[in-house]
Amino acid sequence: MTKAKTALSVNLNKVALVRNTRHLGIPSVLRAATLCLEAGAQGITVHPRPDARHIRADDVRELHQLLRSWPGIEFNIEGNPFHNLMDFVRELRPHQCTLVPDAEGQATSDHGWDLAADASRLGPIVEEARSLGVRVSLFMDPVPPAMAAVRALGADRVELYTESYASAFGTGRHGPVLDGFARAAQAAVAAGLGVNAGHDLNRDNLTGFLRAVPSVREVSIGHALISDALELGYAEAVKAYLESIERALDGRAGT
Repeated sequence: MTKAKTALSVNLNKVALVRNTRHLGIPSVLRAATLCLEAGAQGITVHPRPDARHIRADDVRELHQLLRSWPGIEFNIEGNPFHNLMDFVRELRPHQCTLVPDAEGQATSDHGWDLAADASRLGPIVEEARSLGVRVSLFMDPVPPAMAAVRALGADRVELYTESYASAFGTGRHGPVLDGFARAAQAAVAAGLGVNAGHDLNRDNLTGFLRAVPSVREVSIGHALISDALELGYAEAVKAYLESIERALDGRAGT
């Protein structure tokens, strides 16, 4: 049986963060996207926040225009749908929107949705995005019973929040954590969801994660990949992550 290959989507937030410290337009977000795509990345992710501390509205629009010249490349816009995300979804209709429950001043995403509290207000958002032809993914902690509730909202995918795995990696206790992610992914697939993953995945921990959770369709990686690019360059960094994905695929052969 042929195994599906996990797609790599590069999050460009940190490129914009560095650019915003000066008024020179460098490093260029568009140039970074182009170099990553030329190296083989299958998608571009941005997470525009209301304070525009990294990715700005113009970046989102310019990337959308750039990707029109790259058929088959996914544009994923993520963020809180009750802040500014839906403005971009309505205007641009990206391939995918990832709904994330971050607060306006939050440094980075650090938890998934609590559907017991948020399902009623998320439902109309999911319905609207899908009516626009946009795939919807919900950012979720790896809690197996929650996966059916995600599907009941009408979402297409779940993005598993992987920080707990990254923190446990190399400590000798990441095995049980990985088992939890595997069970959550299995529950998601059983519910009819596609599975994405992201947050603190890097060249060291990515292969092991994908071997344990082989149903992942896409990983969204920003901080670690852009940090590696400072030393390796964009193209070599992307190739290194694609090689990590390939090693996972090889390790799953025959399983």
